[in-house]
Amino acid sequence: MHDNRPRTSASDTLPEVITRYLTAHRAHDTATALTAFTREATVVDDGNTYEGTGAIGEWLDRSTTEFTYTVRLTAARRTDATHYVATHHLEGDFPGGTVDLQYRFTLRDGLVERLVIEP
Repeated sequence: MHDNRPRTSASDTLPEVITRYLTAHRAHDTATALTAFTREATVVDDGNTYEGTGAIGEWLDRSTTEFTYTVRLTAARRTDATHYVATHHLEGDFPGGTVDLQYRFTLRDGLVERLVIEP
């Protein structure tokens, strides 16, 4: 009997490509973060859509300098073979000061094809 419910997993059970992106983004290492994405990947963040690694690179550079904040991974789960959700708690000098964000990853061929970041 198959259990199709989403599974909660520790961060070390997220695919390497997702942990590579998350670690590089936290370290403000845009070049390494970009290696996690397909060339035609899409990122949706704060109501804006960024298509392709050029636009994603600009978004990464801007997002690491716009505000100062800490990020803590609070949950991670696999929803199916190509979809993962990582929940992060952010605290910083952005409007509101704290937020819990869902990072919804879609993978293709071992890389991130789509990332949607939303509360």
